[in-house]
Amino acid sequence: MGKGSKKNKGSRAGDQLDSSDTDSISSSSTVISDFAPVSAAEQVTSNDFVLDKLIDALYEKRGSTRENALVGLVDAFESFVLLPFIENKCATLSQLFINSIKKGSAKETILASRAIGLLSLTIGGGSSSHEIMEESLPELCRILAGSDQSKMPAVLDCLALVTFVGANDLDETEVGLKAIWEVIHPKSGSNVGTVKKYRPPVVAAAITAWSFLLTTISTWRRNPENWKEHIMHLSTLLEADDRAVRMAAGEAIALFFELKLLDVRLAEESTAEKDPKYQLFIYMQGMKAKVTAQIDTLAGEAGGKGADKKNLNDQRELFQKIWDYIKDGWSPEETVKISSKLGILRVSSWMELIQLNFLRRFLGRGFLKHAQGNSLLHEIFNFGVDKTENLSNIAKKIYRSEEEKERALRLNKDRKIAQVDFHFIIIIILDILVLEGKFSNIILYFCVSHKQRNKVS
Repeated sequence: MGKGSKKNKGSRAGDQLDSSDTDSISSSSTVISDFAPVSAAEQVTSNDFVLDKLIDALYEKRGSTRENALVGLVDAFESFVLLPFIENKCATLSQLFINSIKKGSAKETILASRAIGLLSLTIGGGSSSHEIMEESLPELCRILAGSDQSKMPAVLDCLALVTFVGANDLDETEVGLKAIWEVIHPKSGSNVGTVKKYRPPVVAAAITAWSFLLTTISTWRRNPENWKEHIMHLSTLLEADDRAVRMAAGEAIALFFELKLLDVRLAEESTAEKDPKYQLFIYMQGMKAKVTAQIDTLAGEAGGKGADKKNLNDQRELFQKIWDYIKDGWSPEETVKISSKLGILRVSSWMELIQLNFLRRFLGRGFLKHAQGNSLLHEIFNFGVDKTENLSNIAKKIYRSEEEKERALRLNKDRKIAQVDFHFIIIIILDILVLEGKFSNIILYFCVSHKQRNKVS
């Protein structure tokens, strides 16, 4: 992919930029819309000229020149939905960005990784994004297997995004999931004998990227047997020293509950203790009980004298939401005003919230621009042109009222199911503690816990 395109650019690659060219590249790294006011046609031509110049600079041998060019291109991708510009340049851009990852400095690798993610997000699903995924994955995985952890958060984001957009099926998605999981849980990796120790920011970034990609799995692959290792390790990460790691693990576990990855369906005759499915059922119920207790503790964690209070309130709020979801089925809700025409983007599930938070963080200040003009985001969050735009005011009220009723009925159904599941989890906790002779302790724990919650509410 992209080899022919690169040959076409070959004549340009040999032309070294003079000092004025380098200065122009550096200055063009600011937002392209800062040009002097001109007509629409002239503006497009001017912007395209600057972007072409930045692309040409990626062929240069000098690393600082390529870095400046990447800064400008990343800025442009964030500020605009550049689909018309990149449609015929996608293969070339992809190859250039991958080359920067191969031979560039840490800074250049970080910028190029971000550029690949933005390119995939802009081009959307299809053959082009699939080729981007196939060609970039080997280099991204090579970085993750290396020792320079400063590059890894950006590489993890890129790997998750190109797979999210470009994967054609679940088998391809699982390649990305496994590569990221080896960072989260190195002992499960292929490098036998050498277990890596990743820094907390890298682990937190890996869990966030993995959760984002996990939102795409289909129902037929939700076999609880496949997730035993994952839920067990995520449970240990809830006790990590780093708060960002604990919070990322909490979101992943909330997604596990929502996707029902821990649910084991038993036939009536499957009650024998030696039955593997029955044993899996008991194991998963035990893990549900364990993480539920951990989440309850984290939702009410006290700061304590001398304790690190940074983001403590964020942690309490997050784990309170997870607790409310597990206990009562209350799904998280968030709204983002997109524009007067497109209205409000509303999410009401952990899957949607994880996708929203990941894309909002990745796009940064460019999120609203892409939410308004990027069809891929419209597809992900199922919104677009206001369906009530041509209706009368009364018809709009009726339409929106019916939407709210359907949504309320769906949420109420989910809450009832969650309450039944929660009560079953409590029974499992009690059974375990009775066997361990700690019955009185658990009764006291839940009484105190709910008394404190009632005071807060």
